Amino acid sequence: MFKKSQAALEFLTTYAWAFLVILIMIGALAYFGVLNPSALLPERCNIGSELECRDFKLDATNGAVVIKLVNSQGESISITKIETTSEGTTKLDCTYSTTAAPVAGATQLPITVSQGNQGDFTLAECDLTEWSDAGFTVGQKGKVDITVTYNTVRSGANFPHQIKGDIFATVQ
Repeated sequence: MFKKSQAALEFLTTYAWAFLVILIMIGALAYFGVLNPSALLPERCNIGSELECRDFKLDATNGAVVIKLVNSQGESISITKIETTSEGTTKLDCTYSTTAAPVAGATQLPITVSQGNQGDFTLAECDLTEWSDAGFTVGQKGKVDITVTYNTVRSGANFPHQIKGDIFATVQ
């Protein structure tokens, strides 16, 4: 009678040890970052077909989002406002517009970008403390949502358009 219960106990103990080994292996993989999906994802900048994102940088050291946009619209456009925000409890809000004072050496908006030409924008109106409060860590990847407001030069400022996209990059 006791041999049956001993066999059942040994059977369950063997499965318990196997389950424990699996948990330890998963814990080790998570500790070394193998299970971190953001480390495996490539950096990207998606804004839309109207504007090509040629290059981008999340610069927490200087508190800036730097972006190079190429006009793929088919005609000259006038960029009037660029805003960024992030997800999380504390949002990283940066705005580059006609009302925001540009950084030293930057051109005041609106900026006219001809078809096929590139515009360089540095959104530096973010506070340096906001970067850490928003959950961005230097060396880790972060996601920033971006909204570009523009109008075609032909139509004028009375017909604004918005493009929404995102930047997913390593915070430097």
